[in-house]
Amino acid sequence: MTFRPLLLLVALGSLTTGSGLVRAQPAPEAPPTVIECAGLSETISTDTETTAIFRDKVVVTGNNLKLTCDYLKVVASRKGDPKATIGKYGFFKTLVASGNVRIIQGDREATCGHAEIFPGEDRVVLSRLNKTGPFPSIRLVNATTGVVEYEGSGPRMILYRGERKASIEPEDGVGGRFTLPAIKDLGFNKKKAQPAADPAPAASPKQP
Repeated sequence: MTFRPLLLLVALGSLTTGSGLVRAQPAPEAPPTVIECAGLSETISTDTETTAIFRDKVVVTGNNLKLTCDYLKVVASRKGDPKATIGKYGFFKTLVASGNVRIIQGDREATCGHAEIFPGEDRVVLSRLNKTGPFPSIRLVNATTGVVEYEGSGPRMILYRGERKASIEPEDGVGGRFTLPAIKDLGFNKKKAQPAADPAPAASPKQP
């Protein structure tokens, strides 16, 4: 099933050159959001909203976003004929994913048991599926070298799209854990040669 999010209106600016008025080119259209699953999918609509549910091996491919999970619930605004069985989709309000969640967004990769995505707020919230599940984790991978430059985990994580920013909230006295690149050894090296001592001052000549 394929959904096309509401496209942002692009204001056409103008400037005056020696040859006259030149119109700015519109921004390229964002790619559609494609959602696939191996299990049952269903939609429920009201006059203003449409809720879609996907089960089993869910894969979401969108604008700078790829998400896989076991269960996905999507809430979007509805437009067009309110009496239609399947209404036209407007903008996404929330995407809630559960079970083996993996999100790839640019150079960031996240894994967790439960994820909430708020497209209108450019925000992603990651948490555990239950109290016994593993903490969510994120890592930053260098797109050129493939080297992991940063890795963090914690009870509840919040990612901010486009800002290269993430925060980790503690739970029951447990906070975040970070893995960063190696730091230079600042300890004293016993094998390093000691600096030469300053020579003793010459003795003063004896007075006759």
